Amino acid sequence: MSVTTKLAVIAALSLGAVAQGAQAETVLNVATAGDQNMVDYVKTWLGPKFEAAHPGVKVQVVGTGPGDAGSNKIFEKLSAQQESGAKSWDIDVAVVHQAVGGQLVEKGLLEKYRPAINTGSLVSADNAKNALGVNVDGYVMPMFLSQTAIAYNSDLVSTPPKSYDELVQWSAKNPKAFGYNGIKNGMSGVSFVVGWIYAYGTDAARLSAQPYDKSVEKSWDQAFAKLKAFNQNVTFTPGNAGTLDMLSRGEISMGPVWVDMFYSWRDQGKLPPSIKLTLIAPGMPGQPMYYVVPAHAAQAKLAQEFIALATSPEVQAQGIVKQFNWYPGIDAKYVKEKLDAATWQKLFAEISPETLSRYGKSFPINQYFTDIKEGYERQVSN
Repeated sequence: MSVTTKLAVIAALSLGAVAQGAQAETVLNVATAGDQNMVDYVKTWLGPKFEAAHPGVKVQVVGTGPGDAGSNKIFEKLSAQQESGAKSWDIDVAVVHQAVGGQLVEKGLLEKYRPAINTGSLVSADNAKNALGVNVDGYVMPMFLSQTAIAYNSDLVSTPPKSYDELVQWSAKNPKAFGYNGIKNGMSGVSFVVGWIYAYGTDAARLSAQPYDKSVEKSWDQAFAKLKAFNQNVTFTPGNAGTLDMLSRGEISMGPVWVDMFYSWRDQGKLPPSIKLTLIAPGMPGQPMYYVVPAHAAQAKLAQEFIALATSPEVQAQGIVKQFNWYPGIDAKYVKEKLDAATWQKLFAEISPETLSRYGKSFPINQYFTDIKEGYERQVSN
């Protein structure tokens, strides 16, 4: 073989390798806020499923950190790309908390994609349309719903309270048996306090869906005074995990918890079967995580297909519910037929879909949320 021929063959192989590499390097960039389990879910479970159905596509996922701080990093990244005038942005799919989802829509950073995907019609919850007072209809798909509830030891509490009023009465008769972490070191306690304001201050519909009015908080003084008196009968826990730990050891009989965390602990054998759940009236808040597509995503079509897979009944059943004990982002009725009876029974036996729909509330809009936490520090902690 002549040198010229050899060079031609090498060149052809190189071009083939480049072409194959280029094909294999169609990258779908996913950025997710939340704990490491959010990254692991995409990296080890959802991503490989999508890649198998899309040969030549690689799902690349990066975590931006827990809480709203993680979502804010995504907001800052997209804002910077918008301001730079870049025609193609680095993130194709983002997973963000509810509050930041609304902020992204307000700043024009998202594509209105939900009507274009075949799972878009499978969600009817208000949180798919309203993000703490911001109209996000069409711009978001809930990945899952994380809900708080009251956990109780059924060996010690034969008839759990059905409302905040009944809880107050029960706590007065059973001092120090109810425990929560106040508003420090965990959102389960914060959620309990928000629910308290919904019960004794201003209802959830006003605080989570209507425009901010600073004067509204003037009506909360009595609610905070009642909470300060209630706190005299409670045991303070060190945080979300601390509440569950104290329940498991019998140090308290009742307290607010995250439902998904509760079931994960139960699955791991860290909670006895006697610990059960109830969701009390007028309700306690939870929040969805949203799938969103940036306005100038480089792979917008693939992003939509990824979210359609992620919100399909099969994936919601096997991934969201069965693996992580989260409530599904789409309507539960579409997920039920894809689950075995035992898994469905475990997730919904104690808090039915109907109860969840009635008493599962949104957190308040950011300004009211801040007012509640500041009011607690000023009028309850002191």
